[in-house]
Amino acid sequence: MIRKTEFTYQLPKSYSPDMRTDGLVYTSSKLLEHVLREEALQQVANVASLPGIVGDSMAMPDIHWGYGFPIGGVAATDMEDGVISPGGVGYDINCGVRMLATELTLGDVEGRIKALADDIYSNVPSGLGSKGRVRVSREMLDDVLNLGAVWTVENGYGFKGDLERLEENGNFEDADPSVVGERAKRRGMPQLGSLGAGNHFLEIQKVSEIIDPKAAKVFHLNDPDQIVVMIHTGSRGCGYQICQDQIDSLSRNFRKEGRYFVSDKYGIKLPDRQLVCAPLQSVDGKNYFKAMKCAANYAWANRQMITHWIRDSFQTVLGRDFGEIRMDIIYDVAHNIAKQETYEIEGEKRELVVHRKGATRSLGPGNRNVTERYRDIGQPVIIPGDMGTASFLLRGTVEAEKSTFGSTCHGAGRLSSRSAARKRFRGREVINELAKKGIYVRAHSEKVAAEEAPQVYKDIEEVVNVTHGAGISMKVAKMKPLAVVKG
Repeated sequence: MIRKTEFTYQLPKSYSPDMRTDGLVYTSSKLLEHVLREEALQQVANVASLPGIVGDSMAMPDIHWGYGFPIGGVAATDMEDGVISPGGVGYDINCGVRMLATELTLGDVEGRIKALADDIYSNVPSGLGSKGRVRVSREMLDDVLNLGAVWTVENGYGFKGDLERLEENGNFEDADPSVVGERAKRRGMPQLGSLGAGNHFLEIQKVSEIIDPKAAKVFHLNDPDQIVVMIHTGSRGCGYQICQDQIDSLSRNFRKEGRYFVSDKYGIKLPDRQLVCAPLQSVDGKNYFKAMKCAANYAWANRQMITHWIRDSFQTVLGRDFGEIRMDIIYDVAHNIAKQETYEIEGEKRELVVHRKGATRSLGPGNRNVTERYRDIGQPVIIPGDMGTASFLLRGTVEAEKSTFGSTCHGAGRLSSRSAARKRFRGREVINELAKKGIYVRAHSEKVAAEEAPQVYKDIEEVVNVTHGAGISMKVAKMKPLAVVKG
């Protein structure tokens, strides 16, 4: 590892004969020890072996070990002669975060936080294998896979104005439900509108600090005690199965040869089976991309339905109508996705597919892909922390577009596995400790509370300081949790 700047370290391509380009890790001297302890650094090197990779194989400061790509990994491949890899997106396709801003302050909800969280818990199905409240037919599910959040709004779960505050307006074009397998559809039909388990959450927060008042005002944050809500979930079993089906299909093109995995069909040699891929211009590559877009649309529809029921809970518990509470969406952004984007490389504009695996898009002021209401300030970037500390709202930058293909971190990043967390912590003790800090936790399972103990995550302040210091996303506001709903 070669230190390049205060916040970047290079893994030179001389590290491995398989690397086509350098690795670049955004981190700090404080976080570096965690990076060096993990196999995730080897994954950065492995990703650098992908055919058609453009620029560095990058990792954000929340880097930790993942499937194929490290979580926190970013890699761009050329649209014409590059590949697309499901490992560069992950199993929870379009796992992402949505943030809602209310017109309420802490005084408006004093003494009602527990009731709000309990009502949200009742309204939004959660837990492993949880099923949504709405039953959709096979035909309706195809519409969801094709239209995403547009379908949910058209069916009464929100407002047309919500869509302009979602990445891709909540509808990834060129999705094709015909390439999605039957098992994925069967898993998706009952789960639409549910939270799931693991690190997914619904969180009632208060703004604890406004760091950039100008940007905060544009993002509708006006008060250091303002109440906001954060939603973190993805494409549920539907996205998981789409990923698994595509990996199984692509794997049939590869065979083991020594320490490599080789595809005679495509002339590809990989150091890690979990990086199975296909040329973007091949039938296999196009089919994965279309199926991935379907899962992304499912996730946007899922978060839109959850938004609708959270709005219902606030109106019911507080006895106020929507006009008083507002609960407008600030933004909704994916952090497990691959997208076709245009970047200038050595003075030439090139069409690339940017893989973001546990990484958030961070587009700067003036970018035409940022909704017009935010174009002068940059795209909102939502970075949740752990359930015991803080989360951040940031804004995208031109520097990110130049340096990281418009990408930044996606959260705090784990320090230890779920199994290690279960051995170290007891869920009830975690819940009680957070209660002492004034944070109410309503969890479907105490096991999940143990797995998500604040101590198993990196310091979110340090992670965000790296992205801010490196200029790839700039701090706007800090939020602290008041209540957390866990699956």
